[in-house]
Amino acid sequence: MNPTRLVTTHAEGRLDRAIVEAMPELSRSQVRRLIEDGLVSVDGAVVAKASTHVGPGTEVAVVEPVVPNLDLQAHEVPLDIVYEDEETLVLNKQPGLVVHPRPGMNAVTLINAVRARYPEVREIDDTDRGGIVHRLDRDTSGVIALAKSEASQFALKEQWRTRKTLKVYLALVQGRVTPPEGIIDAPLGPDPVDHRRRAVLERGQSARTQYRVLEQYGDEAALLEVQIFTGRTHQIRVHMEAVGHPILGDAMYGHPSDLIARQALHALRLGFTLASNGAWREFAAPLPDDIRSAIHGLRVRHGVAPSAPAVDGDDGADERMAKHAGRR
Repeated sequence: MNPTRLVTTHAEGRLDRAIVEAMPELSRSQVRRLIEDGLVSVDGAVVAKASTHVGPGTEVAVVEPVVPNLDLQAHEVPLDIVYEDEETLVLNKQPGLVVHPRPGMNAVTLINAVRARYPEVREIDDTDRGGIVHRLDRDTSGVIALAKSEASQFALKEQWRTRKTLKVYLALVQGRVTPPEGIIDAPLGPDPVDHRRRAVLERGQSARTQYRVLEQYGDEAALLEVQIFTGRTHQIRVHMEAVGHPILGDAMYGHPSDLIARQALHALRLGFTLASNGAWREFAAPLPDDIRSAIHGLRVRHGVAPSAPAVDGDDGADERMAKHAGRR
């Protein structure tokens, strides 16, 4: 039997908000599930609605959740902050970290780590996705934006919805890429054979990807700069597979690699209008060590001289990459 915790409300309002105020280690979505499962009592009577009105001094009994609290563990997840103001947080996400919880998932996510340090994000809405504006796949690294208020989340999501953002990636792909630059315009949707995957489908959602070869490593691989104009799930990974050049190390859409233990895909640059002051800004995230190492290994293997400044970390790399990507 899980322990029951008794709390006393301090103000008048909704039951779920009162519990979160008394037990800040729980998110509103966790509290709502506890209430819906009949694990919350008010003055001795089980209550099944999160919106139940309670007054100050009400005694509430909460059966604590079975799973360990992820927000407490989330304090140990490092956040690499690229930019921060009162409305928006921009991070360099490490590979291997899921952005937000999924049903049945009991692992720490990026949003857990953000909420652990920014409690105000909990109040954006009553789901596990409050603060999320867009997402990166678990094993994709790089720059990602999160909202710190409900107004910011709405403003930023509108920019993503209306495609008023700049999204530039670096990717290592298999094979010799010809032509060396191009646009892939192919609709995407759930793979009818495997629900975990996406596929090019005639009746899928529109998806547009532009690529340019930065370095070619014989017939083995190429380093690409990739810009996406839509934001479909697995878009770059599926589009590159569709033209015969899957991302290096992508076990789902290609093959494992001896050069890197995950898909070699990195969100290099993100541009959008700040909710706080209406200014257009662009943010860059340096390449992680595993992709740098893979690039170095390919250069050595094929005798290719360095030519991509964003990889080598010189001071002018950000400006040149932004120019190539079409700075506004």
